[in-house]
Amino acid sequence: MKSPFLMAVAENMRMKNYAEKTIKAYIYWITSYIHFNQKKHPIECHNQDVESFLSFLANQRNVAPKTQSLALNALVYLYKEFLDNPLTLTLKFNRSHIQPKLPVVLNLAEMALLLKNIPAPLSLPCNILYGSGLRLMEVLRLRIQDIDFDYSSLQIWNGKGGKHRRVTLAKELLTPLRDQISSVRLYYQQDITNPCYNGVYLPFALAAKYPNAPKELSWHYLFPSSKLSLEPGTNNLRRHHLHESNLQRTIKRTAKQLNFDKPVTCHTLRHSFATHLLQRGADIRTVQEQLGHSDIRTTQIYTHVLQAGANGVRSPFSDLQAINE
Repeated sequence: MKSPFLMAVAENMRMKNYAEKTIKAYIYWITSYIHFNQKKHPIECHNQDVESFLSFLANQRNVAPKTQSLALNALVYLYKEFLDNPLTLTLKFNRSHIQPKLPVVLNLAEMALLLKNIPAPLSLPCNILYGSGLRLMEVLRLRIQDIDFDYSSLQIWNGKGGKHRRVTLAKELLTPLRDQISSVRLYYQQDITNPCYNGVYLPFALAAKYPNAPKELSWHYLFPSSKLSLEPGTNNLRRHHLHESNLQRTIKRTAKQLNFDKPVTCHTLRHSFATHLLQRGADIRTVQEQLGHSDIRTTQIYTHVLQAGANGVRSPFSDLQAINE
């Protein structure tokens, strides 16, 4: 990203405490929008140009609804927060109507086999992905103080949509978690004696409210990176959390080695958590709260596994065996 304009947008987002992944995604779609408009400066474009771009994504690019929404969010941010020229609330564009894929779910035996074969260094975060039904980044952004040993739960701060929630934690993971904290303490003791170490990253509001927190052990990541690095956009030396690609590659590679005939990703563990909870008789509202879904319709997609086909309808083919016997 060499464009001074795009660099300024990215820096503006960092000042507003946006996650790096969000910044990267927004810059991608803003760049696509600029190219779509023959590299005209966004200040020379507005509502009609945005409508044309979003319709192009649906008609020619055939993107998923969530992808189109992400592009829209990027442009809403650009015009409202950066250019101070908000878009109209009544944009008219062709919306993408691609049906979402049904979630891939492992059965209990497959899940047990997968987790048993995950390499030891990454076993605990993978166990939490399934055991608490977390999103990938929710696991990686856990801090030591987010673990509630007394009530066997995890506190999730600023999850998707900026929501906070408390989720279940398997009691079998309490001892491994204590061992993990001991490992983090060794990194901490090493880092805190480094005069160049600026402490762990905290969002701006928290860093301002708790100026000493970046160098307190409880605020440090539960799954830290093995190396110190410079914080993007600053010269602060910090120990970031484990990179998401480590877990993504490990889970895919392990599933492939086990010859699973399903496409397995980190999110498959979350899908399986939800489905298995419902299978055990958990109330769908409880599952909704555990997953952090705003709309219960999002949670209801997991009932497809339990309904044994189309809404639980028994196929007449199943009756043929009884007639033939």
